[in-house]
Amino acid sequence: MDKNPKNLISKIPKQVSQVTKTLEDGGFEAYLVGGCVRDLIMGREPKDWDITTNAKPEQIIALFEKTVYENTFGTVGVCIPLDVIHETQNEPVSQETKTVEVNHETTEKPEYMIIEVTPYRIEAKYSDFRHPDEVKFSDKLEDDLKRRDFTVNAMALSSSGVLTDMFGGIKDIEAKTLRTVGEADERFNEDALRMLRAIRFSCQLDFSVAYETVDNIVKNSQLIKNISQERIRDEFVKIILSKNPSAGIVMLQKFNLLKNIIPELEEGIGCEQGGAHIYDVWEHLLMALQHSADKNWPSVIRLSALFHDIGKPRTRRPGEKKAYTFYGHEVVGARMAKKIMERLKFSRDEINMVESLVRNHMFFSDTELITLSAVRRIITKVGKENIWTLMNVREADRVGMKKKEAPYRLRKYFAMIEEALRDPISVSQLKVDGNYLMKELNITPGPRMGWILNAMLEEVLDDPSKNTVEHLSELVKSLNMLGDKELKALGERGKEKKEELEEAEVEKLHKKHGVGK
Repeated sequence: MDKNPKNLISKIPKQVSQVTKTLEDGGFEAYLVGGCVRDLIMGREPKDWDITTNAKPEQIIALFEKTVYENTFGTVGVCIPLDVIHETQNEPVSQETKTVEVNHETTEKPEYMIIEVTPYRIEAKYSDFRHPDEVKFSDKLEDDLKRRDFTVNAMALSSSGVLTDMFGGIKDIEAKTLRTVGEADERFNEDALRMLRAIRFSCQLDFSVAYETVDNIVKNSQLIKNISQERIRDEFVKIILSKNPSAGIVMLQKFNLLKNIIPELEEGIGCEQGGAHIYDVWEHLLMALQHSADKNWPSVIRLSALFHDIGKPRTRRPGEKKAYTFYGHEVVGARMAKKIMERLKFSRDEINMVESLVRNHMFFSDTELITLSAVRRIITKVGKENIWTLMNVREADRVGMKKKEAPYRLRKYFAMIEEALRDPISVSQLKVDGNYLMKELNITPGPRMGWILNAMLEEVLDDPSKNTVEHLSELVKSLNMLGDKELKALGERGKEKKEELEEAEVEKLHKKHGVGK
């Protein structure tokens, strides 16, 4: 934690300081505000740079060459070309960059760094629990800060290093506590999404949520139904992508929010599995999700880990020896995951991917009889580009059972997948094929053609530089002059050579993954 003004100012990108200086030179106040100030103090790299000022939107626009202004909340996007950034700054800039419509003219290149500048605001009543009925601009920084969600996000930093902290944000950062600005009940009635943001910040910052804040989230949890599914999805994904998403899901459930967002997950609470599973479905899914986060895997794997057994409560039947059966849970779970993600307005690509991973996660299950041809079929089914993603989900599933991260069975599957993905050694690797032999060299189809191909393969395996149409064409002519007995012997020798090399390659894979044949 760093409260030294000089240190904080030195960490601000020159382009951001340029915007505040331009505002100040124009006779206005200008402060960095919100999450970027919090992150600077905490020693984190800010992802966004937000500025607040007593200038009105039209006054902000007049001070800058290129801006974007297309909202009813007064926020002006100041556009700084990336080429200018690269010329003037050596340190990296984390601000989102994108092609924008500047003053209603489409700009394809260059792309811009967008720094949001918002006038001090006073917000009126929130009738829909989402948007203020009216936004009024103010001349006081205090008015802007007191409308913000949490104390740690309600601090402002001037260009001279003066920190304005009216609501105890520094104190709460030191205590690693999330607390609302003013009355929590008022903040959540203004914008119910703030309840999800509290959990998201808790997961991202590793903060606890103050008791009175939790109490008011539980009290107002039903208000989340007034929030659009897109906004809920965005916060949910940020929770999933945090370092501790399992804690986030637990908080969603404890704070009575999960039942209003993904009630299907709560069906797993207390749903015992028996057998090799020492956890109920709920606990198992949380552990699988957390493992995927510990591995820093992307959102589709984390979502698939969270949903992979979501169909178990609906398919559970009594089994033998205090165990239960869950036949078809992967099919039911895939349908449930699809409906959940459609409800939350995920993209079609994300939905299809998670649905496929949940549907196929049982392929690599408890069986020692799995064959290489079966592995090839699943690769064809999910796609070469997705097979390792499926294995990641399978690993998360195994760890969620409190199994060793990479048990023998998983290592065996890794080796089999690599073997299935590897291009086999075959005559198909030759630069000439059977059709070429027939059409160009007048070789009659039959055993002799097979012997010739295998004999050529042996020569190419010994010296890959000979795998040319020219060389092989001349070799075919020579081989075709041999008698059947002699040609067959050469062909069989080539076939044996291929099999020996195949076995050697497979042996390498087995050693790599620490498995036997």
